[in-house]
Amino acid sequence: MRQSERKFSTLFETSPVALVVTQPSERRIIEINDAALRLIGLRREEAIGAKTPEIVSWSDRAQVEAFRERGLAGERVFGAPTQFTRRDGQEVDALVSGALVEIEGEPHFVVSLLDVTEQRRAEQARKQSDARYRALFETAMDGIVIVSPQWTFVDINPAGCRYMGYAREELVGKPVSAVFSRSELESNPIRPERQWTLVERTLTLKTPEGKHYKLNPKVATLVVRPRGWHLHEKHITVEGEPISGSLFDAGLYLFHCGKRLVDRGSGPYFYLPKMESHLEARLWADVFKHAEAMLKLGPGAVKCTVLIETILAAFEMDEILYELLDHSCALNAGRWDYLFSTIKKFRHDPRFVLPDRAQLTMTVPFMRAYTELLVKTCHARGAHAIGGMAAFIPNRKDPQVTEVALSRVREDKQRESKDGFDGTWVAHPDLVAIATDVFDGVLGKRPNQVDRRRDEVGVAAKELLDFGVVGGTVTEVGVRSNVGVGIRYLESWLRGVGAAAINNLMEDAATAEIARSQVWQWLQRRTQTREGTRVTAAYVKRLIKEETAAAKAAAPAENRFDQAADLFERLALSADYEDFLTLLAYEHIK
Repeated sequence: MRQSERKFSTLFETSPVALVVTQPSERRIIEINDAALRLIGLRREEAIGAKTPEIVSWSDRAQVEAFRERGLAGERVFGAPTQFTRRDGQEVDALVSGALVEIEGEPHFVVSLLDVTEQRRAEQARKQSDARYRALFETAMDGIVIVSPQWTFVDINPAGCRYMGYAREELVGKPVSAVFSRSELESNPIRPERQWTLVERTLTLKTPEGKHYKLNPKVATLVVRPRGWHLHEKHITVEGEPISGSLFDAGLYLFHCGKRLVDRGSGPYFYLPKMESHLEARLWADVFKHAEAMLKLGPGAVKCTVLIETILAAFEMDEILYELLDHSCALNAGRWDYLFSTIKKFRHDPRFVLPDRAQLTMTVPFMRAYTELLVKTCHARGAHAIGGMAAFIPNRKDPQVTEVALSRVREDKQRESKDGFDGTWVAHPDLVAIATDVFDGVLGKRPNQVDRRRDEVGVAAKELLDFGVVGGTVTEVGVRSNVGVGIRYLESWLRGVGAAAINNLMEDAATAEIARSQVWQWLQRRTQTREGTRVTAAYVKRLIKEETAAAKAAAPAENRFDQAADLFERLALSADYEDFLTLLAYEHIK
């Protein structure tokens, strides 16, 4: 008996639900657990023996009295909503349950209180948001039309009805094609067919030079790369604030193409960049699950490959795969962004100064450790490991450059395939054959080598943080190269070209980030080059001027090199380090 009483007492005290025992006639509190004390905002000595009306103020006394009368009549109360105010003035929404029970021969009320304050506030905020949206929708001067992924009318505001000459009930549920002619749809620049062309394999391109492109019968699988969580979409706002670029990109693709892809036996596949934590992966998983439910795609229809391109993510690869359990199929070694992330995170450490970018190959210790750990982690979890992109690209007008590029890429892919990677990236279509040939030589007829677990790999924090580079130096050529690449890439980016061939290398935002980050760090550390030149603001400014002049001399009259040079100077010379060059440059895009 005593053992049973101890068990009950322990359950009562440790319950996460607020529990109170009262004496019915005088309404005095006989017992109360810690959860109830926290909810009511009292100490135990203040609560025991007190009458309930003395410690809380019920918003609806008549309702509480009705609960009491029902209890005295032997009726149980379950989940009745109520509200009370604590002594400190805080209002609490709660669900009340209770029953009259006999304790030591005397009747007592046992009451539980479930705090639902946050849920009620969230619900109220949602209702207010819905009301604001509805008011804006109904009163907007512009016509607003909402259509489904199947391109049927879902809703239309009064202005839209006036412009189109239809009543709302005449349109809702009808296909758009019942209202607009084919020629009208084809002339509409935002018609959904423009977004579906790749899904339906009807994508074509005719360039101003007269070149015509169309898809082959057999094409690669479409994988969409949304923007990272750090970027926003300034052209679309919610309550006056720009929305997340990640949600904007993923949302458009899922809404317009998700169901069509699933119906074709495929699915919406994503390539997720810039993550530093498993919590960001969890957020993506929540987005995917919500989309699957709302769009009726089916559980697990959305799949993704995650770029491991930050040094923090390298420490959480297992956790990232776990968070995306129903959606993850691969991790990708984003080598250039990984280098950028490493420089950024350790930029203030005087012991950490990396040599020229050209000396940071995939065989230096910390890069080798990162890729080997990635393969081991993926294969232990049944996921694919995807290799990175060698920057060398062929030049169809220069056989010698092409020969060097093909040789370097083959060497890179041989290393990756032997390390256990299941696939890889290339920077140019002409390199697909080489990568395929190398990987086929290792895989044979197998689609992957996930069964190769790499149990012999022993990589820990020490290896990931081993930044020593044997024989590494900072040279004048390296500093000038970083300045030149940074300016040329920024000018390209401002013109809307996100990947640019510069000096026979494919440069993208990641390589430009490495260039400007190294210059910034060398300047902050007053690094001395191998030739004896100290990296100073005056020295960097001179290189910016010279590289800008050289680039402009070889460029068309209409270019943005002056603006690119100004941006690079701000990025490299500012005392405060900019987290991402694209955030600063984004403000210069119209």
